[in-house]
Amino acid sequence: MTQPHIYDTIIIGGGPAGLSAGIYSGRSTLDTLIIEGDQIGGQVTTTSTVANYPAVETIDGTALVNKMQQQAKDFGVHFIHDEISTYDFNDTIKMVQGKQSRYYGRSIIIATGAKPRQVGFDGEQAFRGRGVAYCSTCDGELFSGLEVFVIGGGYAAAEEADYLTRFARHVTIVMRSNEFTCAPLTAARALDNPNISIWRNTEIQSVSGDNYLTSATFINNQTQETTTYHVQDGDNTFGIFVYVGTDPQTQIFDHDIALNDNGYIIADCHQQTNIPGVYAAGDVVEKPLRQIVTAAADGANAATSAELYVTEQKRKLNMTVKRQVPKKSTQHSEAAPKTALNQQQQVVPKHSGTWFSDEIIQQLQPILDRLTKNVTLYQFKNTSDKSHELSQFLQEFSQLNEHLHYDDVTLTQQIAEEHKIERTPHFVILDEHGEDTGIKFSGIPTGHELNSLILAVYNVAGPGQTIDSQLAERIKQLPVTKLAIGVSLTCHFCPDVVAACQHIAALNDNISAEMIDLQLFPEIREQRHIMSVPALMIDQNSDIVFGSQTLEDIVTAIETATVHA
Repeated sequence: MTQPHIYDTIIIGGGPAGLSAGIYSGRSTLDTLIIEGDQIGGQVTTTSTVANYPAVETIDGTALVNKMQQQAKDFGVHFIHDEISTYDFNDTIKMVQGKQSRYYGRSIIIATGAKPRQVGFDGEQAFRGRGVAYCSTCDGELFSGLEVFVIGGGYAAAEEADYLTRFARHVTIVMRSNEFTCAPLTAARALDNPNISIWRNTEIQSVSGDNYLTSATFINNQTQETTTYHVQDGDNTFGIFVYVGTDPQTQIFDHDIALNDNGYIIADCHQQTNIPGVYAAGDVVEKPLRQIVTAAADGANAATSAELYVTEQKRKLNMTVKRQVPKKSTQHSEAAPKTALNQQQQVVPKHSGTWFSDEIIQQLQPILDRLTKNVTLYQFKNTSDKSHELSQFLQEFSQLNEHLHYDDVTLTQQIAEEHKIERTPHFVILDEHGEDTGIKFSGIPTGHELNSLILAVYNVAGPGQTIDSQLAERIKQLPVTKLAIGVSLTCHFCPDVVAACQHIAALNDNISAEMIDLQLFPEIREQRHIMSVPALMIDQNSDIVFGSQTLEDIVTAIETATVHA
């Protein structure tokens, strides 16, 4: 019987706390695994600009965690995407059970973070994705030229309200207190912005509408006076962005790990929980300030404590405590292609194109080098400027590897009807035999969506992402289904949903999966009443699934839609 691999440290969660713990743990040469169930980076990936991290004036939240992840990988830290369902922390060797596998470690660091809290006003759930939103970087541009209300009075409310003025006609901050609860410098970003108004001592009571959000009622908690806002003439809707704090992701730990009344983990100054060898770090911990810098500090503290604990355990067992210089990670797990644009890679010859910088080419090269089959990016062209831009993009992309090819056809009405082309710019991916894989892109997959294109090519012409055998069998049994994913190129969550859907299409000829840039095709937003991304549309008339979805979530949604069809 094969003995399971035992890690020195297992870190549950890949946000700033988990990544910082990984950096310190890997640097101390501990055999370290980071398990992330959603997207590496956590909440910080929804942050438009980080302006208070030491030595970094301003940086995009995703860019910051990408640097953290690469640093952890360079110290030999392993990454797995899995969702933890149960655990056993009672023994010396601790176990965590995921949906994909079981993992063993000598110490555990819980860094599961927190998720945005809902207010609970009437209509909040009903209009989520149709006017009510929680991520400015994902959904902000969908509210271009519209009125927006930001609910909250803390760091996130002030920062994201300021960011939303890039798109909105005007932003109103609605806060139940009289003053901001964040640092004065952060509050000043909202107070000094001429496009922001502030309603103090005010709370939201309800929202209503038909297909879109069209009305909201607010109450002054001092005078009890109510105010109702109605959508202005000429606007379809307006926005409600909610930033009222977070809820710790500690539900699965509440039987064994000591929590406070609000569900946060109680940890000592060493980040130790009530169970020896189990530590906690980041927003999941009881503490007065939850910021990226404090999460990173928690992670460093927890990893250092875990190192001392593991070293002592090994000495008791007369095990050699190895100290080796860590080598840069060359692992090619599922996490590698999933974060292809986050990796530092070998230098490649300078490319003369305009769409891909030298840095991006360097990051893409190791993934493209693993392609073993030919793949064709087949464009349906017309005379529009966007179609011409897509041609340039695809031609330049196809030059990055010998297995990538570009071809096109001028779109006529007959061709459009034959291939069911509903919009341009548009291209499909053909396999090595020239057969349509069902993977489609309406728009130019730049920004975060470049990851979707890379993964689509990797799954068709390379080894492909690993997948649980039982889930793969479920995918092969799915009936004919048309998936369309409405995206924004600034959305950090969209590529995961697009890639998962297109992975399904690569495995099942009955499935097609189309990325649609909603900024290029506003008529789809209007027809389907979409004001949030990612927006997963399963066949034409089904309900829309908003937000981040795992591969298994999407398969289940397709199965459910099929039963109800």
